[in-house]
Amino acid sequence: MALHSSPHDNTTHLVLQTIAAYERSSADCLARWSKRRLRRPPLLTEWLRHLPVDARLLDLGCGGGQDTSDLCRRGYRVVGLDRTKALLTAGRRRDPSVPLVLADLRQLPFQAMSFDGLWAAASLMHLPKPVARRILIDLYGLVRPGGFMAATVTYGVKSGIVTDGWVPGRYFARWKKDELARAVRRAGWEILELRVVTNRERKGRWLNLLAQRLG
Repeated sequence: MALHSSPHDNTTHLVLQTIAAYERSSADCLARWSKRRLRRPPLLTEWLRHLPVDARLLDLGCGGGQDTSDLCRRGYRVVGLDRTKALLTAGRRRDPSVPLVLADLRQLPFQAMSFDGLWAAASLMHLPKPVARRILIDLYGLVRPGGFMAATVTYGVKSGIVTDGWVPGRYFARWKKDELARAVRRAGWEILELRVVTNRERKGRWLNLLAQRLG
């Protein structure tokens, strides 16, 4: 997977390029996901153990809404959010009862303390690190005191645009463990778990985060 390095200050260009890549590749993404039997990520299962059965949840970067739909079927009150129109359209067509919102992670359209839990699987990593640090603060404000966030981000040191492989043209921010820990704590979160995993939810090396808003 080749990376083309890009400066972190050109955030709008990088985010729009990533969205365009997903729009172009949406049919391929949906075909690949539909072939897979839904397997709940271990981190998602662990996150749910901390939440009440009627928790209000936000799935950030929900794509076609696979996890959102699964959580709704399990009785949670869930909203899915993504910026790729084609993926959301497919999700709405598959399950019209699931609330899916077209919105940008950088401008979240929700009131403070609206949710008990946040699920951010492979979404925050598409943001340059200065933007991700600010959004971690915004996400802290979205969760009620005592609420939980679970997230997965790519592990490593080289950030940039992926120029080959599956869905080329996407921006990836790669984080070291201590670097992400500092950003999460500065945003106000209490880290319950942060560890490097390999070929677990997805191929490659990832950081799995479980954090709580105390209070």
